Amino acid sequence: MFDLKDLYQEVIVDHNRSPRNFGALEDADRVIEGYNPLCGDKLNLYVKFDDERISDVKFDGSGCAISVASASLMTEALKGKTKADAERIFNDFHELLTARDMPIAAEVEKLDKLAALAGVRDYPTRIKCATLCWHTLHSALEGKDEPVTTE
Repeated sequence: MFDLKDLYQEVIVDHNRSPRNFGALEDADRVIEGYNPLCGDKLNLYVKFDDERISDVKFDGSGCAISVASASLMTEALKGKTKADAERIFNDFHELLTARDMPIAAEVEKLDKLAALAGVRDYPTRIKCATLCWHTLHSALEGKDEPVTTE
């Protein structure tokens, strides 16, 4: 029988093995470093803006499967979005990983492929792995340049 958890696991494995938008972005408007000392995840996030829209976003670095898959899925979800849309997606994703009472259907509808990471909420130490890139993005959207840490 088909299991939604299996599909989600396949999405995470695929994005870890073949991360999308991996590599430096030479003409980025923001380059921010993110670090998760608990797991050792390190990434650089590169964001290019066209006025209020994210015209391109990439990342590089190294990390666990959850961290890499989350960054890959995030970059796919954000290209072409406005800064306001990106903040909304950031908040929805954070809620996905921290709220216990949100219905699964609502998660899938709001977050599409990002909902593949919903299972991380059952492993509190892994939430920092999944959210590192998102907190780094949040700093980029706020115009900050300091490195981001999950501690």
